[in-house]
Amino acid sequence: MIGILGGTFDPIHYGHLRPAQDVQRALKFDQLRFIPAANPPHREAPVATAAQRLHMIELALADFPEFVCDDREIRRGGPSYTVPTLESLREELGEQSLCLLLGMDAFCCLETWYQWQRLLELAHLIVMPRPGWPPPPTDASLPAWARGKVCGDSDELRQTNSGRLWFQDVTLQDISGTRIRNAIAKGESVQGLLPDAVWEYIRHEGIYQGPEE
Repeated sequence: MIGILGGTFDPIHYGHLRPAQDVQRALKFDQLRFIPAANPPHREAPVATAAQRLHMIELALADFPEFVCDDREIRRGGPSYTVPTLESLREELGEQSLCLLLGMDAFCCLETWYQWQRLLELAHLIVMPRPGWPPPPTDASLPAWARGKVCGDSDELRQTNSGRLWFQDVTLQDISGTRIRNAIAKGESVQGLLPDAVWEYIRHEGIYQGPEE
């Protein structure tokens, strides 16, 4: 069973890593792939270069053997839509169970995504709470496309390759890339918000030193 966590990772921080650890402990993925976007279609372009973001992810994941960095969206270039990424993973991995990790904020906006109707054809959706967003909905309050798809047994996720929803409690981390970038630009401490190795690399390379636009 393969977990998939996408994002700009600009930079990667504990708001990504700790929830991923919680999901990993609960679902015991054989591997969890962090896939940085080349050009995210729903948000501003990353500040750090693709090479810098990839290196920061590699530094952050060094102590997590089940976590790996997957650069397919950066290699592909262009807008980083999730469906083509899942199609690419399907071509590579065949009928293995794929689990796409999403924050509750992303889940609530899913119908704005490119070809969103295909997501459950290609993967299970693992939905995590986010600070400021509502708790997991009841089945009756889900959108019509999601009703009847909530899974309560992790074995079912492993035994099927796609099509189910799983709501996973995680430790809420009120951390964002914007907060970190702004703090660095102001010369403020970001200790405890991201791994030390990532912070040392940012300092060495002078990333995020200018003010946020």
